[in-house]
Amino acid sequence: MPANCLTPKMALKQIKNVNGTCVVIAGDDIDTDRIIPARYMKCVTFDGLGEYLFHDVRFNENGLPKAHPLNDEIYKGATILIGGRNFGCGSSREHAPQAVFRYGFRAIIAESFAEIFFGNATTLGIPCVTATRSDLNSIRERVPGHPKQEMKIDLALQTATFGDEVFQVSLPASARDALLNGRWDAIGELLEAGDLVAQKAAALLYF
Repeated sequence: MPANCLTPKMALKQIKNVNGTCVVIAGDDIDTDRIIPARYMKCVTFDGLGEYLFHDVRFNENGLPKAHPLNDEIYKGATILIGGRNFGCGSSREHAPQAVFRYGFRAIIAESFAEIFFGNATTLGIPCVTATRSDLNSIRERVPGHPKQEMKIDLALQTATFGDEVFQVSLPASARDALLNGRWDAIGELLEAGDLVAQKAAALLYF
């Protein structure tokens, strides 16, 4: 196969740190239907899903906004979501982490995550790190009083720094290594290995 027919290599972003302001979404067992109601999943692409993130708890039937952190101007532009226990449970819809990503969030801290949501979020490059309930409560108490204070999540050190407070966070070694080394997107990895795939395919043709 001619060299100019080989797919060029792609370098996936190494995600070592996430810096940004926080918003707290209170409650345990926040399921994927609450994250993105099923009626908004009839889409060709994921591009517009961010608009409908937490739609039914943010707006009433007439489309008017309710009292919700994501409707509060002081949290506008927040990129780190603070959740509770078993975040992302329920049906295994990929649209849920897509909506989180399209809204603008680049990391989630929670006490625990539903396994499928965690996997889908990781393949989007969204670190889903866990913290103890005690530390999460401390973070929740601090965020409203300092809505523009940036948090720094360091995946290598597994820490989340908010002001002068440093909290320990964690995530499975496989996910951490994938994010740190730019190996978090399986499709991206396949495209990145396009040269090798093409060479192997060509070799098989002449076997």
